[in-house]
Amino acid sequence: MAYDLATGRLARDGLLSSEALTQADELLAQLQAARVETLRVLFADQHGILRGKTLVAEAFAGLFRTGLNVPSTLLLKDTSHRTAFPVWDEGRGQDAFVPMRGAGDVLLVPRPETFRVLPWSPQSAWILCDPVQTDGSAISFSSTQVLRRAMGGVQAQGLEAIFGLEVEFQIFERLNPELEHGQCTMPGAPVQTRNLTQGHQYLTETRYSDCEAVLDDIRRNAQALGLQLRSVEIEMGPSQFEFTFAPLPALEQADAMVMFRTMVKEVCARAGLHASFMAKPRLENAMANGWHLHQSLVERSSGRNLFQPAEDGNLSAQASGWIAGLLQHAAECSLMIAPTVNSYKRYQPYQLAPDRIQWGQDNRGAMLRALMKPQDAASRIENRAPDSSANPYYALASQILAGSAGMAAGLAAPAPTYSPYDAGAARLPRSLGQALEGFAGSELFAATLGAEFVSYLSQLKRFEWDRYLNTVSEWEQAEYFNLF
Repeated sequence: MAYDLATGRLARDGLLSSEALTQADELLAQLQAARVETLRVLFADQHGILRGKTLVAEAFAGLFRTGLNVPSTLLLKDTSHRTAFPVWDEGRGQDAFVPMRGAGDVLLVPRPETFRVLPWSPQSAWILCDPVQTDGSAISFSSTQVLRRAMGGVQAQGLEAIFGLEVEFQIFERLNPELEHGQCTMPGAPVQTRNLTQGHQYLTETRYSDCEAVLDDIRRNAQALGLQLRSVEIEMGPSQFEFTFAPLPALEQADAMVMFRTMVKEVCARAGLHASFMAKPRLENAMANGWHLHQSLVERSSGRNLFQPAEDGNLSAQASGWIAGLLQHAAECSLMIAPTVNSYKRYQPYQLAPDRIQWGQDNRGAMLRALMKPQDAASRIENRAPDSSANPYYALASQILAGSAGMAAGLAAPAPTYSPYDAGAARLPRSLGQALEGFAGSELFAATLGAEFVSYLSQLKRFEWDRYLNTVSEWEQAEYFNLF
């Protein structure tokens, strides 16, 4: 069947390349042959959550001709799904977001390379998209645009930032979905759960056996999606697990992370389970969830890893500069790697999570753990500060920009620490409020990602922070209600 995609609006306006059009033709044939009934047309929003619409088979070709309109307010919502910007008001100092006033549309442009038939729902498929303005112009704060802009700087130098992932999360038995009318608030009441394992038995074989059925289900679905899975592990806490992924270029890895996180939640929900990537669940004996970002820099022409030390074991100039950049800009980066109020409850000493801005040689307490040896082509830097709730596109962008800024400035890493919780070292932000201050004042991100992006993310997260500050907590009630 001829789909004649080259005459469509996306092709005419240059929003789909000739290569993407060829891929789209092949996909449409594949969709027909596989008898896929529905196509979930999605984009990663500002929180790294997939949102979009579902098309029926008759509408598939139209997606590649004209794209798909969705409400612009999807890009303006905080974690409670409230719109954090005054889209109905004029003259409120939000000139950067004029195109989104009135809650009009943005356009989703499909990315054919992200197409996947869903192994747990084979009548359906996914495709990820880039959101753009309806006139085809870029949206400076869209997830993919932010990461592509960060990647552009190193790629212009003939380099590629490579990332490997360790993803920690929990899976619980769902006891009550909390679906009563009064519980369907913004956000909805948290579901009631209990553990699948007692836990606190790190890497224990019998605990793996206890959960093998659900872990196999997740593993098989991840592999069927084409995700580059390396290992499946029992983590420290009750019902806590870790999946690790092979190194990939930044955009591919960010796509993989949002696919994995979404797949795990959907597959578990179908089985009556609840998967959570929350940084520090408020559950008795629950452990925090980190998202460790392993990163290296390679020369695109040769594939040479620039972080691999020389025979004397000394850091390469690139690795030293990258470490120094990540340390120097750690406070500015926090909002992009630890994006929630809850994220900062994870930074506790002696819990295998960092609380200080330091680096160490193979030291799991340090913010940066250097894993670099002579003749080791897998030499890399692991940042242990991010958590599993981060938007992967924003998080990886922050690492590329901070690390490459350190290299460009000729910075050198300080001496490594052996005492990562030493009180003399600078602390990571203690709260989302402190992280907001660091990000909003960032000259690095204003210069590289633009003032509009800094203003956008600052307002979005300040809206969330203000809601938190205005909420009376259980601690306050217990502390003061009887006393005064």
